[in-house]
Amino acid sequence: MTGVTGVTGVTGVTPRGASTSLRANGVHAHARIAARADGRGGTALPVLDGDGPLALRRTRAHGGEARVLLVGAMSGPLGGDHFTVEAEVGEGARLHLGSAAATIALPGQTKHEAHYDVRLDVADGGELHWLPEQLISAAGSDLHVTTRAQLAPGASLVLREEQVLGRVGEVPGRLTSRLTVRIAETTVLDQELSCGPGAPGGWDGPAVLGGMRAVGQLIVVRPEFAHERPDARLLGEGAALMPLAGPAVLVSAVAPDALALRRRLDEALTVLS
Repeated sequence: MTGVTGVTGVTGVTPRGASTSLRANGVHAHARIAARADGRGGTALPVLDGDGPLALRRTRAHGGEARVLLVGAMSGPLGGDHFTVEAEVGEGARLHLGSAAATIALPGQTKHEAHYDVRLDVADGGELHWLPEQLISAAGSDLHVTTRAQLAPGASLVLREEQVLGRVGEVPGRLTSRLTVRIAETTVLDQELSCGPGAPGGWDGPAVLGGMRAVGQLIVVRPEFAHERPDARLLGEGAALMPLAGPAVLVSAVAPDALALRRRLDEALTVLS
């Protein structure tokens, strides 16, 4: 919601014809962020570039951490759209990247699926928090989300994905989400979940969502976990913590709605802090 993940709000949207990135088969938009240590204990942002619906806004820094919000400037993603977010964090830099509102995947005028790609790269000594708002799969939509994080051995990451199946009182659209995390040359997580009409059978059964309408993941990577990782355990109702290969842990959670899901993931992050 990868991270998935979230940039587009439901109000204040721009007409789609106003974007120069509009193509016959949908909108193609790209956002790029590069964070570098400034040599004074802070973090500079030499690259902060977004187009179309992917507007970037720098907010007040917190200590040595730079903070950026993705702000929705257009409705979507709709069928045929392709959004890409890339964030690169250099040695010793710290970046907190979030979004101003939830993303809503909507049906488009074309039959093509929409794509949302997130690419995260963190160098030794760098730290990235990728904490977007929820991704909502509206009825009739078809969205493929791919989140890939590449970390150096001494990098730190906090990554949260939250997906909500349908708005209140409606069935969900088709949502496929793949999340991959690599540390150095080792893949520590590569998982895919497909939900909604047309998804492989069993996605809403007891082995997967169990009838819940919200699902999320929290990945925490810290160099110190190479020496002592938290043990696998349940974290209350609907959430479980699992250590991964290398200095990383995964928290998976399901909940009846977005609010309950956020609460469970926030509680898990407090446990890992």
